[in-house]
Amino acid sequence: MKTLKAGTRLKSAACDTEVMVIRARPEPVLLCCGGIEMIAMDGQKAAAEPDAAFANGTLVGKRYVDEGDATELLCTKGGKGSLSIGGAPLAVKEAKALPSSD
Repeated sequence: MKTLKAGTRLKSAACDTEVMVIRARPEPVLLCCGGIEMIAMDGQKAAAEPDAAFANGTLVGKRYVDEGDATELLCTKGGKGSLSIGGAPLAVKEAKALPSSD
C-alpha cells in the first residue's frame, strides 16, 4: 500500500501500462494494474501476466477515477491490465456535457 501524491508516475508490474496521479486520497491505497500492485518507474517488472479478472486493458490519454471520484489517474501508456484500487475497478472518466449556447 502506498500514499499517492499528485504528479507521481507509476507503471504496471504485469503489462505496459503507465499512469500519472492527478488527484489522490490522503490515505494509503492499494493501486493495482492487472491485479498486481503498481510499481515506481524505476522498479523491476514481474514476469507475470495480468489476472484474467483485471485484463480489460487501459487506454492512453484516458482518465480513470474511483467510485467516489477521490482518486484520478491519467493513463500515459496503454496496456493489457485494468486499473483497480483495493480490488475495485476504476472507471473511465466521462467528459462533462457543455451547456447549450442557445
